[in-house]
Amino acid sequence: MCALTSPPQRVIEVALDRVPAGFPSPAQEYSDAKIDQSEILIRYQISTFIVRVSGDSMQGAGISDGDELIVDRSMQPKDGYAVIAVTDREMTVKRLITTPRGVVLKAENPNYPDLPVAELSDFRIWGVATTCLHHLEAPLPN
Repeated sequence: MCALTSPPQRVIEVALDRVPAGFPSPAQEYSDAKIDQSEILIRYQISTFIVRVSGDSMQGAGISDGDELIVDRSMQPKDGYAVIAVTDREMTVKRLITTPRGVVLKAENPNYPDLPVAELSDFRIWGVATTCLHHLEAPLPN
């Protein structure tokens, strides 16, 4: 029998100040303080997963092809949340919209149609996307 152990902490150094996107301040101070990524990104570790996005149907929500989403399966999905939904065994990431006529999975790209959920379909919300880890166009060299 395998005992469950907690994963090792992964800490990153953090600067005290925000980084300006305009002109840099030469007087800016830096710190050697450290933060644990899990404390910021994950509420409930046991119910949190990372999924990789394939496609561009959510680009209007800032979610691009190849990004990773942190998904919390313990969260109650609400209208307007980005969710991982399973419809008839097909998994997708879309915006959850509830209407008087039923549930709609809304794409955030005008090139993709909204997906109304048929009343008798096999439908469930797998989890709520809480954070998008977006990759920059020009990755840093290894």
